[in-house]
Amino acid sequence: MTRVLVPQLAQPPARPIGGAVLALAGQTMGTTWSVKLVAPPTASADALTAMAQRALDGVVREMSPWEPLSDLSRYNRSAAGTWTALPPAFAQVLRCAVEIADQTGGAFDPTLGALVDLWGFGPRPFSGAPPQAADVARVREAAGWRRLVLDGDALFQPGGLRLDLNGIAKGFAVDQVVAALDRAGARAYLVEVGGELRGTGAKPDGQPWWVELERPPVANEGLRTVVALHGLAVATSGDYRRFFEHDGRRYAHTLDPATAAPSASGAVSVTVLHESCMRADAYATALTVMAPDAALAFAARRGLAALILAAGPRGLEERLSPALAAMLDA
Repeated sequence: MTRVLVPQLAQPPARPIGGAVLALAGQTMGTTWSVKLVAPPTASADALTAMAQRALDGVVREMSPWEPLSDLSRYNRSAAGTWTALPPAFAQVLRCAVEIADQTGGAFDPTLGALVDLWGFGPRPFSGAPPQAADVARVREAAGWRRLVLDGDALFQPGGLRLDLNGIAKGFAVDQVVAALDRAGARAYLVEVGGELRGTGAKPDGQPWWVELERPPVANEGLRTVVALHGLAVATSGDYRRFFEHDGRRYAHTLDPATAAPSASGAVSVTVLHESCMRADAYATALTVMAPDAALAFAARRGLAALILAAGPRGLEERLSPALAAMLDA
């Protein structure tokens, strides 16, 4: 069985007359990217592919912890008491990260870089076992989004603070490709980076960009949900995406800032729909950390369209925020 989500639109999506749908693809951030679009008359597939790749390479160059020469790595190595000039896009992402950290009471925290490494989800070598409690406590003392001091585009290093923007940068990368396509004159496209998507407009036949919401492997036999992506982005965070197992226990990659350990909220996956893929990405991460009832209440207060799958006594339980449920009635 399949259910359909349709956003409430003030006006119908742009529908290009004529033209074929081009498919572009490449690699970035340790994953793949793809674009489907109705190309502007003067644009070639090669030129559009190169343009999208440049936008993505720029995000990696600035915000990747795996690139030792990135601006993020440079900040993470900086000495206590120094200031680092950030590129404008980096500063934009960090300001959004701080805003969402504040809104979520720290459930989203962009300063967990050292803890991410310690738990084996960063670029540093990993032993394959959970870290010692003393090491977690030591590293945790240096973290905390409230220690961030951003003056314009200059970021202060209070000492030992290490950023990790993996919960927001991929969504921002989607938005950057969208901005590049807009500058090139494209009006109908679907952009995807590692499972995060954003679409606008319609295909030449008038159909929207239909996207099936990601589901965890254990839920593949359940209800399928598809959404018409016009002016919307979708991001999913799940405990099945990256994890390691030790002594019969699974440790997922999303860390709970309150415990400095992999989240044990019970959420299996959280999908968020938003106009901004950057924000959808960060909110999905934050809601995964919250207890499911608290996540649903937060989504309702903020008007977020969210789908939460959580472990319950009878298996997976599904929670739809009011904004998402409203799309079913559209």
